Amino acid sequence: MRTPMKSVAKFSLTSVAVSAAFFASALTAVAATPDSPTLQRWQAGGTVVLGVRESAAPMSYALGANEKFVGYHTELCEKVVHAIAPKAKLKYMVLTAQNTMPLIHNGTADFNCASMTNSLKRQDQVAFGLTTYVSEVRMAVAKSNPISSFKQLDGKKVAAITGTTAVQILRRYAADNGIQFQTLMAKDHFEAFLLLESGRVDAFVLDDNMLAGVIAQSKNPQDYKIAGEVIGAEPIAIQFSKSDPAIKQAVDDVIRQLIANGEIERLYAKWFTQPIAPKNMNLNLPMGITLKKMLAQPNDVPVEQFDSVR
Repeated sequence: MRTPMKSVAKFSLTSVAVSAAFFASALTAVAATPDSPTLQRWQAGGTVVLGVRESAAPMSYALGANEKFVGYHTELCEKVVHAIAPKAKLKYMVLTAQNTMPLIHNGTADFNCASMTNSLKRQDQVAFGLTTYVSEVRMAVAKSNPISSFKQLDGKKVAAITGTTAVQILRRYAADNGIQFQTLMAKDHFEAFLLLESGRVDAFVLDDNMLAGVIAQSKNPQDYKIAGEVIGAEPIAIQFSKSDPAIKQAVDDVIRQLIANGEIERLYAKWFTQPIAPKNMNLNLPMGITLKKMLAQPNDVPVEQFDSVR
C-alpha cells in the first residue's frame, strides 16, 4: 500500500535549456515593458518560480528520485516563460490544492502550472491565461465494481480532494438528483486513490485527466476504470499574479502563438495519447470537441460562463 506523498513545499533550481527547434518556431520573446518591473526582471535573467504538483499526472508531477517535474501544463509553463524571458532561471515549488491561491496571490510562486479551474471567485485573487485544457468530472472505480452512473452512488462512500471544484460539482449533482453519500476528503490525488485501493470508498471523483493519471501510476492500473456520465466540464488554465496586466498580455500572446503553430496540439498528444513515464502507460484521452473549440477561438471565460461558449 503506497504512502501518500507529503505536500510540503520542495524546491529545485535549474536553468532549463531551450531547444533551437522551439525558438525556430513562430515564438518570439516579448519585449520588456517599461511599466512592468516583473517582466524586466525576468528578461534580465531573474528567477521565475513555477508552482507544480507532486502527483497530478499528466498535468504536473514529480518524476524520479531527483524530483524532476514534468507534465502537460508544466511543459507549457516552461515554454511560455522562455518565450517571454529566454534568460530567466526556473525554480520549482510544490503546491497543493489548498495553498495554490494564496501563494500565487502573495507572489511566493509566479505561476501555477498544475490543473486549476478558471472561476470568478479565483479571479478575485489571481489572473488566468487562455484556456488550455477542458476537464470533465467523472469517477474512478474498481473495474469489478458495477457502478456506471453517479446516481448509483446513493448510500455509498466517495473520495474527493479538499479545495477542488469537483467537490462542489459532486455536491450540487447530489442535491439536484436527491441522492446521499458519505464523502471522505483527501489532501491530494494519491491519498484519495489510496482510499479507493484499500476499499474504504466505492468511487473517487475528480477531473477525468487526473483520474487517468493516478490510475496509470497505481500498482495495478488494469484493476481500475473511469466511469459515470460527465457531471461537469470546466476550463483549465495556468495562473499568475493579477497585479501586473502586462504579464497576462505576454502570457496570452505566447499561448496564441503556441496554438497557431500547432505546439499545443503536439503537447496534448505527447501527454494524453502517448505512453508517459514512469510506467509508460498511455492515458488514451484524445482531445475532446470542447477543447478543440477553445483552441479555435481562444478565450479565458470562467466556469460560471463556460456553457455560453462551449
